[in-house]
This record gives sequence, structure tokens and C-alpha cells, in this order.
Amino acid sequence: MTIIGGLDVHRAQITFDCIDTDTGEVSRGRIEPATRAAFGKWLRSSFQGRQDVKLAVEGCTGWRFMAEEMQLCGVEAHLAEPADTAALRGRKQRAKTDRSDARLLRELLVDGRLPESWIPPFHVLEVRALARMYLSLSAERQAWQQRIHAQVYHQGVPAIPALLTATGQAGLAQAELSAAGRRVIDIAWAMLEAVAQQMGPLKAQLEGLGRRLPGPRSLDALYGIGPLTAVVIWAEMGDCQRFRRSDQVVRLAGLDVTVWSSDSRRSAGHLSKQGAPALRWALYEAALTAARASSPDHDYYKAVHGRLQGRWAVLSVARKLVRRCYHTLREMGDAALAESTDSAFTPAA
Repeated sequence: MTIIGGLDVHRAQITFDCIDTDTGEVSRGRIEPATRAAFGKWLRSSFQGRQDVKLAVEGCTGWRFMAEEMQLCGVEAHLAEPADTAALRGRKQRAKTDRSDARLLRELLVDGRLPESWIPPFHVLEVRALARMYLSLSAERQAWQQRIHAQVYHQGVPAIPALLTATGQAGLAQAELSAAGRRVIDIAWAMLEAVAQQMGPLKAQLEGLGRRLPGPRSLDALYGIGPLTAVVIWAEMGDCQRFRRSDQVVRLAGLDVTVWSSDSRRSAGHLSKQGAPALRWALYEAALTAARASSPDHDYYKAVHGRLQGRWAVLSVARKLVRRCYHTLREMGDAALAESTDSAFTPAA
């Protein structure tokens, strides 16, 4: 006897739809509130001691604590890819509800058609969370710099290049601004300093992980990839043994080129950007280094740059790098995801 179910998670509640495959009995309901404690209590009261339970949840915000609780209770957890799941829903015939979403996941899992996503180990999830926070802080820093430049231009002051250097700071201090404009600049600068105070230690922690963990260390040996980009690539790519070919990893990074065509009309190619943004950022940063004159890929970069304009040559190098990363991690096998002996990450009790 096997119980198979679907879970639709929201901030307020979790909706479940389960079926006993032997008797055909269906159970539906809600778990409130949608917290780790409430969900774990429901799992233990419903499936304690059973080894024949399979539950599916979409890979949206909140899936992590649910997958962890399922694994603790011996329930087989399945993570559904949201976009592919929505495509399998087909054209909407009626209003979509939480119950219908949970039922769809259950039906796809029963039929063996659930578009599965990989569930990373705990320490990979921890590294991934830190890496994504670093990138969020980096984007926030860039946004505050742009606010400063916009305010300076709005008041007719000449552009101040290299804003974060001593020369840039001196130019900003001497700029003729109104009282409100100066106040805006002071606040923006204070926010820049606050973000920088958080970014420094976080970057050092990530680089330390890049030097200690076996997987990132192997990537660091590739030209253009350093400890920071190595640990981001490793955390976002995950278990490369689940991919059959390197093209799938290119798609995971959103670096594949899509072309729309219909009859005699054909649009110019562009990046799909459907993959992990953090992975795409790390590969692009590594490709900028790998395109230098001292790089073994410089001849390839020049050849592509001669045919294509803009950043396409760098993106082409990034695609070569992600394929190398794929083969490097795949050849390592299970050792690629091994945790260092001095890891500070411990699962919650």
C-alpha cells in the first residue's frame, strides 16, 4: 500500500491532497499555520512509521522546510519544477484553486509525469543562501550608486566617475547641491557603507568555503574561476550526475540562445535567461577573466568577437566554462558534493 499526495504551499496554509493507491481513498485538507512545527506535526500524526509515502511540492518559496521535514519523517519528498508543472496543467477551464493545484501535483506523481527538480543536501542549501544574499547586496550597492549619480545629474553637476574611490568621494563632497540634494546624497552614501560592511565578511566566508569544499576547489583550478565564483557555480549547479549532457547545464544557467521563427519570419537570437541568475552571474564574471590575453581561451574569444558584437563573445566563453565545470564535477561523482570536515553548517533539530 502506497500513499501519494500533492502539497500546495502558501504563507497562511498548506493544502494537501493524498490518495491510497490500493483502496482509492482520497484525503484532503489544510494545515494551518504553514510553519515547520505545524507541518511536522501533521506528518508525524499521519504517516509516523510508514515507509510508503510519497509527497510532492512545487519548488516555490517554502519548499525547503517541507522537504526537510519529510526527509526527517521518512517520507519520500518530490520537488516539482513550477514552470513545467504549470505547462502540464494546460489551458485553464475554470478558476485555479489551492485544492486543484494540490490535486494536479498528486495526479502527476501518480502517473509518473511530475517534472522533478533536484533537492540539494543541507550544506549546499546553506551555501546557496549565502551566495544569493551576497549577490542581492551587490545589486543593492549598485542601486544606491545609481541613485547618487541620478541626483548629481538632476542638479546639473558634471558626472563623477569612480564614485567609490577617494577621487570620486572628493568630487562628490565638492559638488554644488541643494540642501535636499545633499541630504539625499548623505543618506545614499550611508546606505552604501552599511551594505559594504555586510558584503566584506560575507565575501570572505564564501571564498573560505570555496577553498575548503572539494567541489569548488576543483573548479578553482579552471582558468578564470576564483574561490568566490567557484563556490557560487558549485552551489547552483549541484549534482551534475543528474544531467545527461552539457547542453542541459547551459540551459540551467540560462545561457542557451533561443530563436523564434514562424513561416518565413525569424527573430534574432537572444539569451533565454530562464536559469539560475546567480549561476549566470558567476559564469559571466569568470568569462570576463577567461577572455584576457593570458587566457587559453583568448584566441576563441577573439574569433567570436570578430563575428559578433557586444557581449556575445564573453557569453560564448561563459558557455565553454560551464561545460568544463559540468565535466569536472561529473567526473568527481559523489565527492563533488562532499562537505568539508570543518564545515559550520549543521541541520536544525
